Amino acid sequence: MLLLFLDVSSQRNRRPTRVGVSCCKEVSKGRIPAAIKLIGYKYQCALSPCVDAIVFYTEKEKFCSDPKAPWIQNHLKGLKEIVD
Repeated sequence: MLLLFLDVSSQRNRRPTRVGVSCCKEVSKGRIPAAIKLIGYKYQCALSPCVDAIVFYTEKEKFCSDPKAPWIQNHLKGLKEIVD
């Protein structure tokens, strides 16, 4: 039980913030490293407990990013918007 708690708490401290079960509940202003290949994105509107976010998709994971972060527009160029 303790091991599970430590693993969950360590995941919360990573940046950029990863998408939770159903939506982004927090975002990161930190840049996604260039080494991570992005394949698409979607815009998430705030609807409690979810927050406004740009969700970037890779082949393996998703990242919640602050839509107001200055680097966002450059990352959106050339990516396709993913529609649920």
